[in-house]
Amino acid sequence: MDNSHKFAQLGIAVALLGGVVTFIGLFPSVIGLEASAGVGVLQVLVILAGFSTLISGVYIFAQATYYPNRRHNLAQKIGVRLSMTGIVLATAIGLADVLGFGSNSPLIGQRPTLGPWQTGGMIGSFIIASLGVLIFVLLGENDPDDPNSPHDPDDTIVF
Repeated sequence: MDNSHKFAQLGIAVALLGGVVTFIGLFPSVIGLEASAGVGVLQVLVILAGFSTLISGVYIFAQATYYPNRRHNLAQKIGVRLSMTGIVLATAIGLADVLGFGSNSPLIGQRPTLGPWQTGGMIGSFIIASLGVLIFVLLGENDPDDPNSPHDPDDTIVF
């Protein structure tokens, strides 16, 4: 078994771990934790960590399966940056009240919860990150043996 198969398996494992962590963040009662009213800060952090891990695992899998030992083209680099932008936006939106720039800042003695606008913003940011993955996978270089395909010798393989 060569390295690309091992990295593909690693990508599947990381993506699966991210999916499980995201699921636990969304539904904490699955592991026996009592759900409180609303979605709290810890729950938002677990959802964000899980989704970030999921996206990372998908990138590892896509690179190892579809583009082993190939340089990334401009569209793929844009896809990666779009995904990372989506994750950063989701983090900023999900933690807006905690960081002090949200519209539902908690009063003294209250804990911050995720509001409907923040929920919509996080879902939209997750969609943006997922579109970045699709761009990475679909717009990659198909045939490395094509003599007409441009290769920049200064470009490095990013994994």
